[in-house]
Amino acid sequence: MTSKYRTPDGLPVDIAIFTITSHAKPGNYKMLADRKLEVLLVRRSASSEAYPGCWALPGGFSGENETLLEAAYRELKEETNVDSDVMIEQIKTVYYPGRDPRGWMPSVLYCALVKEEHLQRLSADTDADEARLFLVEEALELTLAFDHGALLQDALDYIRSKMMTTALAKQFLPTEFTIRELYQVIQTVVPSFEEDLANFKRNLMTTKTRQGLIREAVDSSGSPKTTDRNSNRPAQLYLYTDYEPRISIYNSGLF
Repeated sequence: MTSKYRTPDGLPVDIAIFTITSHAKPGNYKMLADRKLEVLLVRRSASSEAYPGCWALPGGFSGENETLLEAAYRELKEETNVDSDVMIEQIKTVYYPGRDPRGWMPSVLYCALVKEEHLQRLSADTDADEARLFLVEEALELTLAFDHGALLQDALDYIRSKMMTTALAKQFLPTEFTIRELYQVIQTVVPSFEEDLANFKRNLMTTKTRQGLIREAVDSSGSPKTTDRNSNRPAQLYLYTDYEPRISIYNSGLF
C-alpha cells in the first residue's frame, strides 16, 4: 500500500557543546585565571553535498534503529571524538521551508555546557575535516552552515538561562570555592550579569528566614576556612548547600 505521507531518510540532530576554558595570567602575583566561554564546531568535509568546507555544529542524520539521543551521541563521537560521558539535552526542534538546500529537513537541537576536560582529545572523522573550539563571540560572527548561527544563539540563550536559574555553576568550581570564583563562572557564561560582591554573597547565604544556596566552609573546630590560591590575601571559602529553590515569578518580587 502506498502511503500519502513522506517518510524522511533520517531526522537530523545538531549538537551545541559549550565549555568554560581557563587561561592563567602571566606574572608572579596570585590571581584568578581568565575564563572564557567557547563552543565546539566542526568543519564540514570538502566533499559534503551541502556547505562544503563550512564550519557548523556537529550533527547528522539519525538512523531508524536508534533514538534521537543515541544518534546525537554517535554523531558527536564520530565528528569530534567527544564521548557520551557528557550530558546533553534536547532543547528544540526547528523547521521552516528552505532551511536546508537538500530539501525537507527538520532538525532536533541538543546542547550542553561541559567541563573543559571532556574536550581534551578532539579529532574529526566521517564527514568532518576538523573539530575545534571557538570563542563564542567569534563563532557568532562566522557564517555557519545551514541555519546553525541561529541554532547556536538558541543554545547559548538556553545555557545562559540555566546558569541564572540553577546551580549549574557548581560543576565548574572546586568543592570549596571563593565568592569571587563563583561570580566569575556566572559572568563568563552571562557577561551581562553584574552585582556588587557583598550583595551577591548576601543573596546566596542562609538567613533566619530562608535557606541559602551556599554556606561557609569550616574546619573540624568550626572555624571558617580560607585560601590564598588566587590572591596574596586569604579569602573565605564556601560550599553549595543541598537546597534547590523553586522560584515563581508570582512571588519573586519582580513586580
